[in-house]
Amino acid sequence: MLNSVAAGRRQAGRAIAWQVAATLLVALAFLWQGLHGSVAALVGGGAVVLAGWLSARIALGGGIDAAVPALARLVAAVLAKWLVLVAVLALGVLAFGLPPLPMLAAAVVVLLAQVVSLALGK
Repeated sequence: MLNSVAAGRRQAGRAIAWQVAATLLVALAFLWQGLHGSVAALVGGGAVVLAGWLSARIALGGGIDAAVPALARLVAAVLAKWLVLVAVLALGVLAFGLPPLPMLAAAVVVLLAQVVSLALGK
């Protein structure tokens, strides 16, 4: 076995820390649009962080298991991640009237921060 569950949890924690930092930086960058743009960036980045945290809890929550239950947890984690992300972004735009550009920009930057953190973690 090349990668343990504990190593996966450490990697997920590191990725979430990078995502939180990226969220704060994007929110700071969108302050030029005013408080509304910055809050929208916080919601967009926070949606990705929340979805990633939930996904990690689902995927890594069962410990070591057979192939079928482990794969089922991974599929459920991916579905939950995208469902939470889309729901929070839609709620931010439709219910709270936040501007979509800062939300989407933050979501993209935070997802890229996750990729960078996982690439540097090896």
